[in-house]
Amino acid sequence: MPTETSPAQLRERKDRRRAWLLLSPGLLWMALFMVLPMCMVVYVSFWTQTTFSVNSTLTTASWERFLGSATYLHAIGTTLRVWAIVLAATLIVGYPVALYIGLFVRNKTLQTALLVACVIPFWTSFLIRVIAWRPMLGTEGAINTILMKLGLIHEPLTFLLFSEFSVLVGMTQIYCVFMVGPVTFMIGRIDPSVIEAARDLGASFGTIFRRIILPLSLPGVMVGAIFVSVMVLGEFATAASLSGRKVNLLGNIIVSQVGSLKWAFAAVAGVVLTLIITAVIALALRIVDLRKEM
Repeated sequence: MPTETSPAQLRERKDRRRAWLLLSPGLLWMALFMVLPMCMVVYVSFWTQTTFSVNSTLTTASWERFLGSATYLHAIGTTLRVWAIVLAATLIVGYPVALYIGLFVRNKTLQTALLVACVIPFWTSFLIRVIAWRPMLGTEGAINTILMKLGLIHEPLTFLLFSEFSVLVGMTQIYCVFMVGPVTFMIGRIDPSVIEAARDLGASFGTIFRRIILPLSLPGVMVGAIFVSVMVLGEFATAASLSGRKVNLLGNIIVSQVGSLKWAFAAVAGVVLTLIITAVIALALRIVDLRKEM
């Protein structure tokens, strides 16, 4: 004899169907435009690449060439070094700004205005923001001119432009706002009464920052770190423009190989870059459980 379905079970089934209905557009989008293209990139990375053509005969030649070349392994090291320095620089520059906006500015209108001021550079083209550093960092640029007029240097500093330093400066300025936003949001959520209670108990600002503000803002730091990491690791335009092609990142290798119609080799570099980004995001998510903290 069939058992009757209880009203609670019916509601559960209806809720489950509703959940799948809501998720289906996003899942379909992810499958078509992320999972399927990534599977295709992995597949293409094993194609046979000749000088002027590529065919679907599977081989590991492109992988062996990439992993056996000191040039490409050096590009991986350069990419990781630039990422680590820019990530640290955006945190050092962006955290104090976020701390000021989120903790010391209590007027919501002023907070919004300050955050909008941080994104003003994004009102113009990305390439314009990158190229704008050239007249600032050049041998006859603003920085060298000011330093020489102040008597701090006697000849222009040549390392400011077309070097790894200029790439680091450009990336830090461009991506710093992606650290400021999430950290400001998390600091702004801290209950002021908690900080006031700590002050009433005699805690110094250093103790309050170390024991209350920093732990509670850590999820925002991790979100900002993920944003900055994904964009810096995939960078190619800033390095090409500000380094004079002296800094070779994985993104630059992908662009040059695609331009040379070497699809299999570009796919290998793309897979390696994706694995690095995935590892970085996984590490960040292991440090802080965002589902628990947000």
